Amino acid sequence: MNIILAPMEGVIDFALREILTASGSYDRAVTEFIRVNDQLLPRSVFVRYCPELANYGLTKSGTPVYVQLLGQHPNWMAENAIRAADIGAPGIDINFGCPAKTVNRHKGGSILLNEPDLVHDIVSAVRKAVPGHIPVTVKMRLGYEDKSLAIENALAIETAGATSLAVHARTKIEGYKPPAHWHWIAKIEKHVKIPLIANGDIWSKHDALDCVQQSGCEDIMIGRGALSLPNIADVIKNNDAPASWSDVCDALVLYSQYKRDDKKQNFLPNRIKQWFSYLKREYPEAAIMFQHIKTLRELDEIVVIINRKYL
Repeated sequence: MNIILAPMEGVIDFALREILTASGSYDRAVTEFIRVNDQLLPRSVFVRYCPELANYGLTKSGTPVYVQLLGQHPNWMAENAIRAADIGAPGIDINFGCPAKTVNRHKGGSILLNEPDLVHDIVSAVRKAVPGHIPVTVKMRLGYEDKSLAIENALAIETAGATSLAVHARTKIEGYKPPAHWHWIAKIEKHVKIPLIANGDIWSKHDALDCVQQSGCEDIMIGRGALSLPNIADVIKNNDAPASWSDVCDALVLYSQYKRDDKKQNFLPNRIKQWFSYLKREYPEAAIMFQHIKTLRELDEIVVIINRKYL
């Protein structure tokens, strides 16, 4: 089983990728999406989203990090994919899954699933543009309003030359409302030959095995589950025990120590609180500690409380 760390816009940045992939149990990771409009983005944008490009596109543990692009214009998607590849991206990922209203309103992410021909053209343009040895992977949902075009979109992605396809087993309208419809991925699998990767509602090893059984996929992608249980990949692959709360606190402190640009550094207290919202699912201690930090604005004050570990 390959396990991929999912891209999560505004959540899983390079620092979290370093922490979550440190053990080496993830086979690859994907960046937050880089929005492509009608221009070739400067090198600095790619490096900002993917500092790992300075290390041949690898985390410190050696986990490859694919650069994810989101956009509606095939030619500009292709041009920016070339730039990412030239800088050193080990793979290009294309986003047809983002459910955010602002993104969809500007014709990006999951709304493009209403137009399978355009989906095909975007993937085809990127695939033809980048060197053949560089994988071009795709992430999609089951559809926008419904699942009627799920198979058609998957076939469009396959015929366009994608290396693999990760499927979040919900529509845009379904958001993150449980359950994830893993059995729908099995329906898609009957029609395409490229490798499929199942994504959605994988919170434990039991979920991972259940997902594999229902979806027919060998490989899985984990996002929110990785934030809820930071060593979930080790639990699934190696049968490790879940990380202790003490270890999680150490990871939170480490996360606070990574240096970012000033704007993102200012957002760090809120990013930490956001991580707590996921940790509360797995750790009762997180709910208790969150009550002590939720009104704090200064990073140093939050770190002092986290270092206490138990309140």
